[in-house]
Parts: sequence; C-alpha cells; structure tokens
Amino acid sequence: MFAETLGFLVKTLADLFVLTLLLRFYLQVARAPFKHPLCQFVIAVTNFAVIPMRRLVPAARGYDMATLTLAWLVSLVADALLLALNPLPYNFVAVETWLALALLAVLDVFRQSLYLLLGAVIVQAVMSWVNPYNPLAPILDVLTRPFLRPFRRFQVGQVDLAPLVLFLIVQVILMLPVRMLEATFLTQLKVSL
Repeated sequence: MFAETLGFLVKTLADLFVLTLLLRFYLQVARAPFKHPLCQFVIAVTNFAVIPMRRLVPAARGYDMATLTLAWLVSLVADALLLALNPLPYNFVAVETWLALALLAVLDVFRQSLYLLLGAVIVQAVMSWVNPYNPLAPILDVLTRPFLRPFRRFQVGQVDLAPLVLFLIVQVILMLPVRMLEATFLTQLKVSL
C-alpha cells in the first residue's frame, strides 16, 4: 500500500514537471512572447533545474537541448524509481535494463508532448466558443497552429473541425504505436531479470 502511494506520487510529480519542461521547450520553439504570465510561470518553475543543465548541455541549432534533456532525465529517474518500488526484482546492473529504461523515457517524453498538444487543442477549442479574446488565446494559437494547419480545410459551415481531426489522429498514435512500443520496452525489462 505504501509503495503504491509512493509510486503514484513519484509518477504524478515527475509527469507534471516533465510537462512543464516540455511546455518551456515548445514555447521557446514557437517563439512565444515571454512577457506573458504563463511563460513567466513556466520559466520561474523550471529555472532552478534548467540553468545548471545549460552548463552541461549546449543549445543545438537554436533549440534548448538542456530543457529537453532534463525532461528525459526526470522521466528516466521516475521510471527507475517506479521499477525499484515494484515487488519484482529488476537487475539494475544489466545494460539491457538501462537501455530499456532510456528508451521508455524517450517514449514517455513523446507521450507527454502529445498530451500537451491535446490539452492545448482542447483548451483552445473551448476558449474559441466561450471567450475568444482571452489573453491565453495567442499562446495557444502559437503552440497549435503548425499542427492544425494541415487540417484547416475540414470545415462544416462556419465550424472548424481541424481540432477534432487532430484530436483523433493523436489518440490513434497514442493507442497504437506508443502502447506497442511501451509494451516492447516493458517486456525487455522483464527479460533482463
């Protein structure tokens, strides 16, 4: 019971921090205005870890690789802690275990990126109906525009169905390839026992 509760806390806190790091990364990629309160919040929450990491991991082609690497590391540590809390004994000395954990962490970061995109699309769609002039609207537009652009032709009357089409595609990606890869990596962890 205690291990399950601790595992839940580790996974939840790690996922929230990874989402915040990914939001910081994608806001920088989208060149969002960093004077916005949401951007200021994300920077304030993540600076304690990102600034020291930038000394170790330089930017690559204008992308903040320190933030992305940190998101991967947090996911890797969380997955390792969850395995350590598992009642089954895992061989943490084996290279195969760490390779499977590293690949699982990459998959976690990819999954969290898709969840971030889904959240932004849902909030943007709801806000377009409820309050289209909300100060958050330009930030959401910057984040979702590249993904919604190919589907803008899906309209019925004056209703834009692009968010719905993108939502369905992302859900299919989360259901099929991501779950299959996750099952493969988890099987590899069990084989390395």
